[in-house]
Amino acid sequence: MIRTLQTRGLHGAGLSDILALAQAPKGVLYHHFPGGKSALAVAAIESTVDWSCEWLDKLMLTHGNPADALRAWIVRAVGGLGDSGFELGCPLAAVALESTAADVEIRAALANGFDAIRHRIAQALVRAGHDDIRAQGLAALMVAAYEGGLLQARVANDVAPMMQATETLLSLLNPKESP
Repeated sequence: MIRTLQTRGLHGAGLSDILALAQAPKGVLYHHFPGGKSALAVAAIESTVDWSCEWLDKLMLTHGNPADALRAWIVRAVGGLGDSGFELGCPLAAVALESTAADVEIRAALANGFDAIRHRIAQALVRAGHDDIRAQGLAALMVAAYEGGLLQARVANDVAPMMQATETLLSLLNPKESP
């Protein structure tokens, strides 16, 4: 489902397409996801967020400072985008862009997911010496740059704007040099 969200979006793939890709009969879907495609999308969103938070935690531990960890996070996304021929962006953004007010559970899962990712980044920034308010703002800015950068890169077939925004943003992460 995550791959389908990345390539076709929530409404771009029919239930039959999703089931065929998963090689699963329709009964299995409704047994595990009584809410149908929406419930499956929520599960995919939650799985993506869990993976993203675990990945960010690992990067923060491995790199020791948030700037290097966040650069590695962006570089991985850029690599995946390039490897896919600029077809695979973030599944969260893909769903968010096409969700409507009627997609209450999906929007709630997305809001919770983006909040969890921002929170992980902000925690790392606080540990690195930023005050809480600044860390929250920088985390929100980083997630916005990540999502917006992926969108720009995907449609332009060029990662340059994403990398330019990333490097500029990362220069703000040194608490001793920040305004």
